[in-house]
Amino acid sequence: QVQLVESGGGLVQPGGSLRLSCVGSGILVSGRSMGWYRQAPGKQRELVARIHSDGTRIYADSVKGRFTMSRDTTKNTVFLQMNSLNAEDTAVYYCNAERVGFWDNDYWGQGTQVTVSS
Repeated sequence: QVQLVESGGGLVQPGGSLRLSCVGSGILVSGRSMGWYRQAPGKQRELVARIHSDGTRIYADSVKGRFTMSRDTTKNTVFLQMNSLNAEDTAVYYCNAERVGFWDNDYWGQGTQVTVSS
């Protein structure tokens, strides 16, 4: 029943911008911590950004000042605005919803590919 669906990935030139979207169903994105992760070939999945239920946000040092995470509760959607993209940002980006209790589960989307290439 619970689904997270990412969109907005694609091919972009260095210095360009993309906005990723993650639409939740079966859960409220406003009621839990939501995050964006990414995984490049041969590397571990890493946290990119996270927004907590109280609205506070954190960012990985590598994207701070370039990426912005936000939430639209009316659309049950979280976003990741990515500016000044470089080749090191190339990865599959995943949407994540943290569990709210021991009875719950962590949820992940299927991922969306972001490729930054000249």
